[in-house]
Amino acid sequence: FCCPLHFYCSVDKASGKSTLGKKDLTLSFALSFLHFFHFRTSLPVPMFSRNTISVWSILKKCIGLELSKITMPIVFNEPLSFLQRITEYMEHIYLINRACSLPDSIERMKAVAAFAVSAVASQWDRTGKPFNPLLGETYELTREEHGFRLVSEQVSHHPPISAFHAESLVGDFVFHGSIYPKLKFWGKSVEAEPKGTITLELLKHNEAYTWSNPYCCVHNIILGKLWIEQYGTVEIVNHSTGDKCVLNFKPCGMFGKELHKVEGYIQDKSKKKCCIIYGKWTECMWSVDPQSYEAHKKSEKKGENRKQKQEEQKAGQNDDADDMPEVQETVCVVPGSTLLWRIDSRPAHSATMYNFTNFAMSLNELEPGMEAILAPTDCRFRPDIRAMENGRMDDASREKERLEEKQRAARKDRSKSDKEWSTRWFGNGTNPYTGLQDWLYTGGYFDRHYQDLPDIY
Repeated sequence: FCCPLHFYCSVDKASGKSTLGKKDLTLSFALSFLHFFHFRTSLPVPMFSRNTISVWSILKKCIGLELSKITMPIVFNEPLSFLQRITEYMEHIYLINRACSLPDSIERMKAVAAFAVSAVASQWDRTGKPFNPLLGETYELTREEHGFRLVSEQVSHHPPISAFHAESLVGDFVFHGSIYPKLKFWGKSVEAEPKGTITLELLKHNEAYTWSNPYCCVHNIILGKLWIEQYGTVEIVNHSTGDKCVLNFKPCGMFGKELHKVEGYIQDKSKKKCCIIYGKWTECMWSVDPQSYEAHKKSEKKGENRKQKQEEQKAGQNDDADDMPEVQETVCVVPGSTLLWRIDSRPAHSATMYNFTNFAMSLNELEPGMEAILAPTDCRFRPDIRAMENGRMDDASREKERLEEKQRAARKDRSKSDKEWSTRWFGNGTNPYTGLQDWLYTGGYFDRHYQDLPDIY
């Protein structure tokens, strides 16, 4: 067990599978498997205090504007690039693996729906802003123990577009998308409008699912405790069977009783409701048959009407802050329900580490030997993120400014020579399932031919 390569080959001989156990097993696989045994569980230093920062002095000129076009101070950031933040979709990859193994299409849709909800769960209490990726920035992650590898690239700067492609190491699935959220500041809150399509292909079943993320809002930017709300309708379509899942991420409402709630249904191609899905994106998701759910809602409604009248009598107005409603994180489970997903507990010290999950804690880790494997454009080499992670805030701020200026200078040089930026790993095309414009992986990243990559750091 001291040698990850030896252990890996031994496992392969025992299983008789050759898909991963090839003779030309690369050093990256060996390093990644070694990495599996000791992912770091904390950042080098705790996060800095934002208590002395005058947010209003910075943001008061930004009301109604798109924040992606505004240079923000580093105090708003967390030490991850947006490309790494996207990778957190893969934290609950077991749900995709479950979908691949299920013989029934409705059961597969349940697993895919749970995965779509779990993909936004890491945003709970994550009020720090990820670093905007530089044009040409990349990120890769290979996790043999979970059976996938992922690569992402910043393919556009204005508008900022991040493309990613993940694939099963045994050929079960492909998961990809391009994301370009529009951020707007509305005085007391920052809203992220979801843009871009997410596609999951289950190759064994010859199925493709597509969806977009819900809206995300960070409240109390100026005054009060920061809190996050997800809301909007998410439609997941199985383009092969015609099955559809409609998920309603509910806004918290006046008295907060809908905070974090997600409710929806799965229907087949004949539009017959097959099951109800419900829960909270911060906690868990369940499924149950429609009849049981409706009967439970009717009996529950009588008690809620009495409670709401009492709350209305006590309710008061607060113009200074959008107070977060009292969170009751226990979902009322309908009898006969099946658990689809439950969020993993965060480490005890998460609050002092930007509220990172265990998975997020490991994403910027750079172990000895990885320098020889990763593309030089990988996020792990960004000096501003690395400085912030190590608590050197002044250095991080200077490096961030230097990198942004270097990016502007490169853009000017290209305009003088009439050269257009050329992406390396993704191409602009049409999503074959939605017919919409998308950025699709063109292949070749894991061949490790990185000679002609731009010098962005």
